[in-house]
Amino acid sequence: MTKVYICGKLVDKADAVVSVFDHGLLYGDGVFEGIRVYSGKVFLIDEHVERLYESAEAIRLEIPMTRAAMAQALNETVAANGIRDGYIRLVVTRGAGTLGLDPKKTSDPQVIIIADSIALYPSEMYQEGLKLITASTLRNHPQALSPRIKSLNYLNNILAKIEGADAGCVEAVMMNHLGHVAECTGDNIFLVKNGVISTPGTDAGILEGITRNCVIKLAREAGYEVREKTLIRHDIYVADECFLTGTAAEVIPATSLDGRLIGDGKPGPVTKNLLERFHKFVRNH
Repeated sequence: MTKVYICGKLVDKADAVVSVFDHGLLYGDGVFEGIRVYSGKVFLIDEHVERLYESAEAIRLEIPMTRAAMAQALNETVAANGIRDGYIRLVVTRGAGTLGLDPKKTSDPQVIIIADSIALYPSEMYQEGLKLITASTLRNHPQALSPRIKSLNYLNNILAKIEGADAGCVEAVMMNHLGHVAECTGDNIFLVKNGVISTPGTDAGILEGITRNCVIKLAREAGYEVREKTLIRHDIYVADECFLTGTAAEVIPATSLDGRLIGDGKPGPVTKNLLERFHKFVRNH
């Protein structure tokens, strides 16, 4: 029986409930993290917990437990479910309140931890690469809502995801308000040109991915030059390689955009090398 952590306790899945007046449900008022588990160990737990608390601080949500207690709860939930290789969804809601936007009229923020198996992209996508489209839905304007806040309101990404699905693609590239490449609906994006790796910086309106930062570090340790820079769609069209990074995706090649092949239309050597290095890294951590 799946056990879910909620209200400081591990309960059966069927008993894991929140109030219909919770502002996390009513208004998407809350924050979350998606975290991988490898060999029974929560991957980069400190980085994920720190980002959760930063997101909460940005929306003035006080998490009712310490970082150390949160890490302990994550580990206990993984152990209770016997997860060896899987996924954690960590959610903190604003709590129940009145039918109105005022967060001061809420109480009892809910900390919810779900540990379960994960549905990865099919293996053939790692061998053949993803097909991408450019979404017409723009990434949130950073002066309206910081994309670096991993909030429960993901409608911006969902609308772009729908566009991708309608075009037969599992991912779509999102541009920012300036027409520059930001990220995909659930993954960060990287390009390779003449052996140099490029990716949009945080000023492009992206979520600063934990896996993204890990891959940048691994790439630099391997001797690659990595540049965080402004990218436009043209840069993707003329790239030698393209790959995406994310908690679920890890490192996955993308081989076309808008029906145009990227490079030779096959996963490239840099992408393959970084995926191998990432797998080695997670096995040793």
